[in-house]
Amino acid sequence: MENYSVIIFIMMVMIGLSAIADKIKIPYPVLLIIAGIAIGFMPAVPDIELNPEIVFLIFLPPLLYDAAFNISFSEFKTNINTISTLAITLVFITASGIAITAHYMIPGMTWPLSFVLGAILSATDAVAAMSITKGLGLSHKTNTILEGESLVNDASALVAYRFAVAAVTGSAFIFWKAGLQFLLLMAGGFVVGFIAGHILAFVLKRVKNDALITISFMMIMPFVTYLLAEELHVSGVIAVVVLGLGISRFSSAVFPQSLKKQSKTIWEIIIFLLNGLIFVLIGLPFPSIVKRLSGAELVTYIGYGFIITIVALALRTARVFLQQLNLQNAFKKGRRRITENALLDFKTSLIISWSGMRGIVSLAIAIGLPATLQSGQAFPQRDTIIFVTVIVVLFTLIGQGLTLPLVVKKLNK
Repeated sequence: MENYSVIIFIMMVMIGLSAIADKIKIPYPVLLIIAGIAIGFMPAVPDIELNPEIVFLIFLPPLLYDAAFNISFSEFKTNINTISTLAITLVFITASGIAITAHYMIPGMTWPLSFVLGAILSATDAVAAMSITKGLGLSHKTNTILEGESLVNDASALVAYRFAVAAVTGSAFIFWKAGLQFLLLMAGGFVVGFIAGHILAFVLKRVKNDALITISFMMIMPFVTYLLAEELHVSGVIAVVVLGLGISRFSSAVFPQSLKKQSKTIWEIIIFLLNGLIFVLIGLPFPSIVKRLSGAELVTYIGYGFIITIVALALRTARVFLQQLNLQNAFKKGRRRITENALLDFKTSLIISWSGMRGIVSLAIAIGLPATLQSGQAFPQRDTIIFVTVIVVLFTLIGQGLTLPLVVKKLNK
């Protein structure tokens, strides 16, 4: 009963702070993270440990589905080259860069363990990117690229993570097998999402006159699709994204305007509550980490986290501006897939570079690390990986989250 009281208290705080965030000119995700840290330090609040399975099942499907449902499909298609570069290529570049940094910087970090940390921190967070950039007046194109990247890159990071953990636990890593499995996971997720979308569209055509039933089907289907994909050992993330994109195109042609408005209102309330709760939960584990470290260790881990944050930001910036040059060269050569609308300017490239926040997915993956190896021994450096992950998440969300509005304001002058 005690934990239920804490959750109710957290939600009340979340709603109250969200109401005043605009007035004090602080992005509400940053404000909620700080509140989560403060709540965690309260003596009466018990230590709350996140269950990764709950995070992935309860939070991820509806948030991914809502983002995919509301994204512009035509804009997504126009910028697919940039989105795929950031969501796939950059994820593996970032994982490798962080792994190299961690291996040579953190004592006891073997190569497999370093790649585990790199995979955990390789992907940006969809919820963070969309929540912090909302209301900044970014162009439709910039929003689409950030949202599109965040929708797809979780799948890439989860695949990289699985391979890295397998290497730590003693499984042999064969590159061509890993590549093939990655393609199968992505393709399988696409197929599951495509079929689920057609099934849902078939049902909705026949119940569209009953608003309550229609909205209920649309609310439950992301969870069903995610679970089905994971049971089939393919990407649940890709499956839900494909479902959202498909139903978005279907609903715009079939649903009456009144149903669209009613559905949007209900979804906005659900997404608002889930978003807010996630950011408070990100801040909650920090106090328990501080309690388990001495002052010198805490300073050391903060230093590790800061350096890794800078490395990730530098790699992202370099890759985004390289993509800008690649697009310009491809356009000049007359490649049909690259249109003028797909080109990036300096302002867009800088905003995309600065928007690489990490969030709840990185935290959930880290906490979900196995406690023991197959031999029964403790998973090496598990606490170190979790500590550094939490610190990097906080650095990116608070540091980049607070400065992003200033960057956008300067560029708009």
